[in-house]
Amino acid sequence: MTRDEVLSLFREAGAILEGHFILTSGLRSPVFLQKARVFMYPDKTEKLCKALAEKIRASNLGEIDYIVSPALGGLIPGYETARHLGIPAMWVEREDGEFRLRRFDLPKGARVIVVEDIVTTGLSSRETVTSLKALGAEVLGVACLIDRSGGEADASVPVIALAEYKVPAYEADNLPPELAALPAVKPGSRGLS
Repeated sequence: MTRDEVLSLFREAGAILEGHFILTSGLRSPVFLQKARVFMYPDKTEKLCKALAEKIRASNLGEIDYIVSPALGGLIPGYETARHLGIPAMWVEREDGEFRLRRFDLPKGARVIVVEDIVTTGLSSRETVTSLKALGAEVLGVACLIDRSGGEADASVPVIALAEYKVPAYEADNLPPELAALPAVKPGSRGLS
């Protein structure tokens, strides 16, 4: 699946929003990718995650035992990608501000791919990788539907992106005037319990 095909599915679902958005990373952007609008449609989600599974297979990482995703945003793409890979899906969730694998047991030495929805700075990915390595997992990489950093995000392991879509992001105290003039909206999930 090409970058344009991925973005076309997001556009068809009304998932590329314009305005002034506070991203889960804390950065500000004139574009927000509202992946929940894509995940409303099983057919679109299946197409994206099947293509991501194919890209993971093509990366020649060897045997993969589990997909693990950060909750909340990674749950649906993680599950659907795992389904196409024929392996179990798990997720980490925040407990006292840190990601923990609360509902599952992960065998030491398990070979894991972290599946995300959208990667901007790589913070959620890094936090997920750190929590899995602390359990003794071998984290092979992070896979995502869209890397909005254009390959610049630091996930601490290799990133496999179905599509790269470089979108400007700014520190709150360094906004361009046209963005600063708009009211800020925070549509992301970080900070939810």
